Amino acid sequence: MGTVVVGYVPKLEGEAALATAIDEARLRGAKLVVVNSHRGGPDLDREAAEAAEAELAVVQSRLEGAGVEHEVRHLIRGFEPAEDLISIADANDAELIVIGLRRRSPVGKLILGSNAQRILLDAKCPVLAVKSGE
Repeated sequence: MGTVVVGYVPKLEGEAALATAIDEARLRGAKLVVVNSHRGGPDLDREAAEAAEAELAVVQSRLEGAGVEHEVRHLIRGFEPAEDLISIADANDAELIVIGLRRRSPVGKLILGSNAQRILLDAKCPVLAVKSGE
């Protein structure tokens, strides 16, 4: 059984990535590993950490209802999200990484987000980048 890894954030682009990753895992008969990564530090206080845990509990319920083998990882290790996603994909010999991209202004379209760019350039497996419907 293969593995699909998805980077999840509780935003429109994260929801789009999760929905696509569920479909890809079903299509491939693969396990789905959902990764929610925070650098930690002063931006992630107790309240924010608890909110993230609650959001991931909703994701867990959604995955159970989707009927795909899955694992949810909430990481607060001080690494960039791209580092976490790539290392988990490598450790699981992933056949696909799914990431969400947000809409950008015309100037912002010239440069992808640094995490998205790093994943696209450094991942050893194919990367599927999806946009939200907004």
